[in-house]
Amino acid sequence: MPSNKSVSDAPIVQFTNCRILRSHQLQREDLWVREGKILNPEKLFFDEKGSADIQLDCKDSIIAPGFIDVQINGGFGVDFSLATDDFKSGIDLVSQKILSHGVTSFCPTLVTSPPAVYHQILPQISIRNGGAHGAGILGAHLEGPFISKEKKGAHPEHCLRTFEAGAFQDLLATYGSLAGVRIITLAPEMKRSGEVIQELTKQGICVSLGHSVANLSQAEEAVQHGATFITHLFNAMLPFHHRDPGIVGLLTSDRIPPGRRVFYGMISDGIHTNPAALRIAHRAHPKGLVLVTDAIAGMGLAPGRHTLGQQVVEIDGLNTYIAGTKTLSGSVATMDTCVRHFQEATGCSVETALEAASLHPAQLLGIEHKKGTLDYGSDADFLLLNDELYVQATYIAGEEVWRQDALGM
Repeated sequence: MPSNKSVSDAPIVQFTNCRILRSHQLQREDLWVREGKILNPEKLFFDEKGSADIQLDCKDSIIAPGFIDVQINGGFGVDFSLATDDFKSGIDLVSQKILSHGVTSFCPTLVTSPPAVYHQILPQISIRNGGAHGAGILGAHLEGPFISKEKKGAHPEHCLRTFEAGAFQDLLATYGSLAGVRIITLAPEMKRSGEVIQELTKQGICVSLGHSVANLSQAEEAVQHGATFITHLFNAMLPFHHRDPGIVGLLTSDRIPPGRRVFYGMISDGIHTNPAALRIAHRAHPKGLVLVTDAIAGMGLAPGRHTLGQQVVEIDGLNTYIAGTKTLSGSVATMDTCVRHFQEATGCSVETALEAASLHPAQLLGIEHKKGTLDYGSDADFLLLNDELYVQATYIAGEEVWRQDALGM
């Protein structure tokens, strides 16, 4: 057998009998992995004269990029907005448990909190690669406190803030540090938000528009300043109106700078967004749709009372409310559930549904050269799924980190 050793001593794994999601299509070909990266088999055969050390029969599974959740407030009893002494063990638990739902990378999300909470929690969120220990952490998503009182949703009103003179310094003082922060959700109609968006964008932080009463021109101005995302479209914003469609109008706006794409998050759990609204958004701007769970601590737990930052929430089936109200407060749906619901509700292709949870969030964060695709040279973070899009196994850097039958399911 030809030698594999011309380039690397690392074993080469060949995944056979599978359909790979590549270039927006499921393609019947093998997947080759070495040293945590996806290999180009032609280079392996012709340049290295190499071959596989290990062959794995995927039994006609779909192989898709690992899911990326850019808005997840917690799960399995852990609340990322709750400052505790064992915060690190909590984030470790969530990153481990979401592997079974196909999530290989995520942005732990903090809802509106007092400055002391940010100062305590943010230094404990470090960007790290995924592995057997759990999904990778891409950086924090800070949802608030610079949001609208009228559209606060489940965010505590007494913690909301506006931008004062020296707006960016005010933001820095609130959060304590931006190290390890990946996304900030703010309301673009606030005074001085333009300068804040420009400064955050300059620092490589993704600015998302949400919990807002902005009209369309205010939203367009925010995008011109650098905003690229909309937090849970339709939820916590002005409803679509034909004379001023508000933030929703960004999906078909002709004032988006050339070469820029606006992405929007959607909680596809059958509760937060009517299937008809999901279809409208998807048909208007399919390439911008990013599936998010917006999951709270109660995800994976029995119905009852749980926390979301400073608030108490009640779970009743798939509904989650601020205790004693009918205000929706995050979701308890898992990412694989959201992908299946999205496909069912919109009638879109399997490829489209999978890319909304992988390729699109990677493009939003500017990491599509590494994550969210199965292109040659990409990180080998991928899933084996059946035709109904149930996750059968999860791989990070080419290593199996979760398998359904390993749990006797």
